[in-house]
Amino acid sequence: MNDALMPRIRDYVADRLSARDLMLERVERIAVGWSHETWLFDAVWRDGSAQHRLGLCLRRDPGNALLRHLSTLETQFKVLQCLELTELPTPKPYWFESDAAILDAPFLVMEKVAGVCPSPWGREGRAFYAAAAQRGTLPNSFTRTLATLHNLDWRAAGLDFLGAPMPGKAFAQREIAKWRELIAASDHPPEPILTDLVGWLEANAPTTDRVCLVHGAYRTGNLLIDDDRISAVLDWELQVLGDPMYDVAYVLSDLNREGTPLLSNLVERDAFFRDYEAATGFTIDENVCRYYNALYAMRSAAFWMSASGLYTSGRSNDIRLARTAYSLPDVLDRAAKELGY
Repeated sequence: MNDALMPRIRDYVADRLSARDLMLERVERIAVGWSHETWLFDAVWRDGSAQHRLGLCLRRDPGNALLRHLSTLETQFKVLQCLELTELPTPKPYWFESDAAILDAPFLVMEKVAGVCPSPWGREGRAFYAAAAQRGTLPNSFTRTLATLHNLDWRAAGLDFLGAPMPGKAFAQREIAKWRELIAASDHPPEPILTDLVGWLEANAPTTDRVCLVHGAYRTGNLLIDDDRISAVLDWELQVLGDPMYDVAYVLSDLNREGTPLLSNLVERDAFFRDYEAATGFTIDENVCRYYNALYAMRSAAFWMSASGLYTSGRSNDIRLARTAYSLPDVLDRAAKELGY
């Protein structure tokens, strides 16, 4: 963490906790997520003879991040506030500050939840999930947590501010418009396959009358795991109110597993269908899921166009964004195959 920022964070947390002589320990910047800067640390202070320790996570808006205009920290904080009293495991939200004078940018502070989040793309992460799949507890927790998310009474939780789509094709059409906007903002040269894909998506949008809270990127890598159970659902940046099959399609996608038939590197397909349908009462519509997988191809192309554009234009020096330019041809190749090229 920036040395000049450390005392300011310490003073802010101390003021919020009314704690004298507060110290920050085990400070770690984590290299996950591309939308906001994220740090973990423990706030440690004494109250008389008693010592207190509170694990915290701070997310700060760097002002030039991927998805910034689609997912503000304020919205993420409000979502976590709404979810705090539900059965869905999420980090407790503590504070949000829009005043850039405090830490030079808006930021939020939330609970540091116990658990690990192995990357499903690395060798160690794949080995972790393969071993967990054999034990059986984590795959069940993965599916049960998604069902909890989709069964959640989003109106009672106060999440209606996210905007529920009208019945019919409105949900799919709204998502297409969202990613079309990001593609346009990337200033990337036109891609004929992508143009064809967007046209196909618009012509084949499915209808749905069922609305639930949708995470938008439910997979291993976005979930904290403690003792072979999901301890928290993370990365509330893409959440929407819409068709639950949008999340199911993401679970089913081969984009979220590598070298294994296990969904999200973790769950057997038949077990996922059986347990999800039993827990939600929803029947998984594989045709609709195939449509949403094509929509995810459009979304991925929008991500990579935007990310590489941020780096090329000098608006970001995050080297990971530069590498995304090499992911775009792969996404477009997958889209071409989906379209029957």
